[in-house]
Amino acid sequence: MSAQTATPGLGKKSLKQDTFEHPDFYQLDDLFTEEHKLIRSAIRDFVKREISPYIEDWAQHAHFPYEIVKKFGDIGAFGPTVPQEYGGGGLDYISYGLIMQEIERGDSGMRSTASVQGSLVMYPIYKFGSEAQRKKYLPKLASGEWLGCFGLTEPDHGSNPSGMVTNFKDMGDHYLLNGAKMWISNSPRADVAVVWAKNEAGRIHGLIVERGMEGFTTPETHGKWSLRASATGELVFDNVKVPKENLLPGKSGLGAPMMCLDSARYGIAWGAIGAAMDCYDSARRYALEREQFGKPIASFQLVQKKLSEMLTEITKAQLLNWRLGTLMNEGKATTPQISLAKRNNVQVALEIAREARQIHGGMGITGEYPLMRHMMNLESVVTYEGTHDIHLLILGNQITGIPAFV
Repeated sequence: MSAQTATPGLGKKSLKQDTFEHPDFYQLDDLFTEEHKLIRSAIRDFVKREISPYIEDWAQHAHFPYEIVKKFGDIGAFGPTVPQEYGGGGLDYISYGLIMQEIERGDSGMRSTASVQGSLVMYPIYKFGSEAQRKKYLPKLASGEWLGCFGLTEPDHGSNPSGMVTNFKDMGDHYLLNGAKMWISNSPRADVAVVWAKNEAGRIHGLIVERGMEGFTTPETHGKWSLRASATGELVFDNVKVPKENLLPGKSGLGAPMMCLDSARYGIAWGAIGAAMDCYDSARRYALEREQFGKPIASFQLVQKKLSEMLTEITKAQLLNWRLGTLMNEGKATTPQISLAKRNNVQVALEIAREARQIHGGMGITGEYPLMRHMMNLESVVTYEGTHDIHLLILGNQITGIPAFV
């Protein structure tokens, strides 16, 4: 029985159909290939069918619909840039961006589920893993048979991951892992976790930890006002015996998890604009339908100002994403370039969500419209994968050559 029928209050389709139309003021579609547009259309149809009718109920009840994991696998949302021989899509980075844009148009929590799986679990296993690890884990993760999570942030180490205290010791025939990670998307339901920990010399390595290993637990985080339709929790390691073959051999040091974060931040840059588009589309429609003083509020100058500014910022962000995607495809994109896009686009999306909520007036705070849900979600997105201020400092370091993090 699916969660939609098993959980009280869930599964009731909204009376309103998802009639979203994406804005393309600068005819960006002319820069996309036919394959790009077919992929976008397939994911958009999936969101309209599998997410939009249910998302407000899921968010209201803080319910993570686990059945969506297999559906994401079936549609190819997990690891789209991973080669097909390992179960991925073998697609380019613009395709990946469009997939994240469409899923986050539905909900940021849903996009988090997909981007963690692809960028933070499958990516490091593919990039840094052994051939045996790739063959064992990637096909099951790509299909949605397994769900994964990424363990970097700790209770006392967020923006400063190098200070992590999670550690492992070489016990001869296995490693002994101890420590804890916090604010981990997917963790309560994850089958595998890519965990970053220090060895006895203080060097950071990635290890694959599987559910069922003794001493490994994943307490769920409750009481969230944001990302309510996704699962968030902790990773706790109490003398966990990790087989030596579960160490990622391809790269060590802090640069390894940072490469994963670059991939995830790139997806966020696209995803956040999906949320912004949804807010803009809802505000435009509402402004044309809602009447005050005997005419649609869309006829008032200040409402037109808000809508014009929304469309302007979305258009700028779309062009930014396309250019960054081209650089990613060419292998030229840098960490500061990705930081600029993540920081800018999430901030733009937050501002658009707030302005769109104002256009909706009191109705904007209800689940009848997506504004408050997007706004609350984006308050997490502006913090995770590098806070707004940390991305400013990454860019400032690039500009001046002077690190100002401490």
